[in-house]
Amino acid sequence: MVQTASLYNQLLHHFPRTEFGALVKQTKAERHARGFTCWAQFVAMLFCHLAHADSLRLICNGLSCCMGKLKHLGISEAPSKSNLSYANQHRPAALFQQLFWKVVERFRSQSLLGPTQKPFRFKNKLLSLDSTTISLCLSLFPWAEFKKIKGGVKAHVLLDHDDYMPQFIHFTTASHPDVKAAHVLPVQRGSIIAMDRAYIDYDLWAKWTTQGVYFVTRLRHDLNIKVIEERSVPKNRHLLRDQLISLSSAQGQRECPFPLRRIEVWNPEHQETIVLLTNHLSFGPSTIADIYRQRWQIEVFFKTLKQNLKIKTFVGTSENALLIQIWTALIAMLLLRWLHFLSKRNWSFSNLASLLRMNLFTYRDLKDWLDDPLGTPPLEPQQLPLVWA
Repeated sequence: MVQTASLYNQLLHHFPRTEFGALVKQTKAERHARGFTCWAQFVAMLFCHLAHADSLRLICNGLSCCMGKLKHLGISEAPSKSNLSYANQHRPAALFQQLFWKVVERFRSQSLLGPTQKPFRFKNKLLSLDSTTISLCLSLFPWAEFKKIKGGVKAHVLLDHDDYMPQFIHFTTASHPDVKAAHVLPVQRGSIIAMDRAYIDYDLWAKWTTQGVYFVTRLRHDLNIKVIEERSVPKNRHLLRDQLISLSSAQGQRECPFPLRRIEVWNPEHQETIVLLTNHLSFGPSTIADIYRQRWQIEVFFKTLKQNLKIKTFVGTSENALLIQIWTALIAMLLLRWLHFLSKRNWSFSNLASLLRMNLFTYRDLKDWLDDPLGTPPLEPQQLPLVWA
């Protein structure tokens, strides 16, 4: 007999029931609950993402097909559509938000996401800031009004380049400006933030410069600047110019009276000149260019999240249900990142997610399955009774 639990059960071991119960009690998520627990809701919503089930019917029917295998998940039976829908609508999404950050903190402290990535020699924390819009049908999500016939929710993400997982997430309506979300970021001193042109704001630059936070962004051509000093640039590095500048407009001098750097970089792939702006005055221009190039990792994060997890279609139409589905998607993303690090096979993230989807209730050791996913579980030979005709 196979002496191990299913792959899904082994993934759920990263969410201790005592810790989960403490969060339930803290958020009062099971207040007035009758039978259907928050743990059963979590198991169902995590199954939604890992099994790629895009409706309440598929979630409940998918779990119902494994009735003999549900007790080891901590639930006695598959949820009904009405119970799961009601729980997603009324139970606070803060439960799954706090669960995500608690598990991320544990994974980082135990180095479960792999060794810290060090593409640079400096010790500063490297972060990327950007947002992604999740489009919604306005007739089904009237609370998320964005345009006349279109709704949407925007996720503002601060990505940590040590493990390529978020350090900060803030959800707003799609019409909310990115710059306003950047003002509420809890960033520690000495961090370097790479961002695009959506975050051009004099007050933001001044605040970060005063706090000792560095930024690297693209410069708009319509900003008025004054060149203070021309610096030399290394040869054969696609670097065209390195200048020490100040903002020459009245508003710029009033709101951000600090020296900045303007760096021109030639992009041979697209045959264009990229103009960068930073408040870091000591790093070499090639290092600044490489920091901005690393900003592409947050675009990869958004693409991976949307392609491999259920973010484009939702099983509930209320704001609370949508946030629960997004937070559980981020939890599933964290588990897949961990599995991708553990695997010794050179397979892509999407292939891992697809193969796990078809083996959630396979009874094999998780690490053995990662090393040989196409193998069969070992079975002990059994003596069959002899039957006489």
